[in-house]
Amino acid sequence: MRVPWLLLLLGLAYPSLSTAEGGIGPSERNPKKAKVPGIKEEGNVLLLKKSNFDRALNETKYLLVEFYIALSGPSQTLTTEFAKAAEELRKEAVAIRFGKVDVTDQKDLKKEFNIQEYPTLKFFVDGDRENPIDCKGVREASAFVTWVKRRIGASTVLINSTEQAKAFVGPEDLAVVGFFKAPQGEAVGIFCEAARDVPELPFGLTASEEVFTHFGVREDMVVVFQKGKPVHNEASEEGKLNKVELTRLIKTFTMDLVIEYNLETSVKIFDVPVENHIVLFMPKNSDAFSEAYENYVAAALEFRGKIMFIFVDTDETRNGRVIEYFRVMEVEVPAIQILNLTNDARYKMPAEEVTTENVRSFCQSYLGGTAKQHWSSEEIAEGWDKKPVKVLVGKNFDRVAFNKKNHVFVMFYAPWSGACQKLAPIWEELGKMYENRKNIVIAKIDCTANEILLVNLERYPFFRLFPAGSETEVVPYKGEHSLDAFASFLEEQIKARKKVKASSKTHKEDLLTKEEEIAQKEEL
Repeated sequence: MRVPWLLLLLGLAYPSLSTAEGGIGPSERNPKKAKVPGIKEEGNVLLLKKSNFDRALNETKYLLVEFYIALSGPSQTLTTEFAKAAEELRKEAVAIRFGKVDVTDQKDLKKEFNIQEYPTLKFFVDGDRENPIDCKGVREASAFVTWVKRRIGASTVLINSTEQAKAFVGPEDLAVVGFFKAPQGEAVGIFCEAARDVPELPFGLTASEEVFTHFGVREDMVVVFQKGKPVHNEASEEGKLNKVELTRLIKTFTMDLVIEYNLETSVKIFDVPVENHIVLFMPKNSDAFSEAYENYVAAALEFRGKIMFIFVDTDETRNGRVIEYFRVMEVEVPAIQILNLTNDARYKMPAEEVTTENVRSFCQSYLGGTAKQHWSSEEIAEGWDKKPVKVLVGKNFDRVAFNKKNHVFVMFYAPWSGACQKLAPIWEELGKMYENRKNIVIAKIDCTANEILLVNLERYPFFRLFPAGSETEVVPYKGEHSLDAFASFLEEQIKARKKVKASSKTHKEDLLTKEEEIAQKEEL
């Protein structure tokens, strides 16, 4: 049963918890009973571990827990905001507490709650350890406070008059209002659930004919207002409103129409549940930037909620890794690509000029399923196979690596990697060692400029052997990065395959001999 927020503010809804210094403790109804040591706190946040987790759940009506790694940058940033929210809610309601678990040493809790990302937040209600609610995409103190309040109370403000509606949408930069002629129903429930998942924005709900008339709304609809004016509306007929899609759409309004990628926005970009990202790569200081950027923004409005529009300044050195990830060459700029976060597939805009129509057509072809997936490759260099170490690229990789006649040992590297640079002379030595050995190829490929369809790729550098006799087999190398270790691995793999081949040959010869003997007997 939900408790009105007013009662929580007054502290009347639930028995108060002990506020002994250093943490929470059990209610001391019996003054003669010994006081149990409290759970330690840090900035109004309970320090939780396996030994006190059950106690915290039992003594706290609502508990929001952060699972984090102390040395993680995102964890450190969120922890500060988390503590601010904890302080505010501690003053308002004793039934709500915040706690944190450092999974570095609390591996049992990490395993129990299947913590895969850091930080991860889970909300526990009434001590229910089995069904915590995930708190995703919340980063700021005010949003934490709103998120918790909407989880335990009403998620929307009920609007009954035009004056109330004007006051609700006017002062806020952004506000969302659900217009529903019937105050209950599936669509209303979906709207209220979406409100819980987007704590950054105020949500209002109205069934008033007066409010409908004032804003010119004739049917059930969700409207996004900006500074008092409607900027987007979404029809919400019963049975057609989808919570995931509605949440995704509204969440995009918490960010700019086009987001510039940097260290600060990178985390927020992935908080918005839009799986399709389109990225414009271009230097800000170029003469063509202003026009291209305006065209890009103009196209973005049509695809809000379906494709997230992102801009990357290629002159910013800190963007080197993301430019490398998309394998964007300097000569290609300006370049536009779409990335699907679910399957990591990338698509490259075929047109070179950044016009609104070109961007729109590219997005439409992608959403329509007609865009062709992009695989990048350097050109095959002249004399690529003349040196001891053969230089592979995307265009010749399969032909060389999966050649059934040769054992091909490949180093996958990144030019910027210090480890790769240090290892390069050793790999050259290995190439010289096997330069004159028949059916053995030592090769390398720059992974930052060429895409290869291999799974379980590792940190640079990594190594794979493509043994002779197979067009599909790939053997990972896990040994030391030394000349002797590389050579020993290669010799062992070749020797093992010779034994298998010899055994197979003997087996075939035996079968042929038996077949001949049977045939001779039948003739007799």
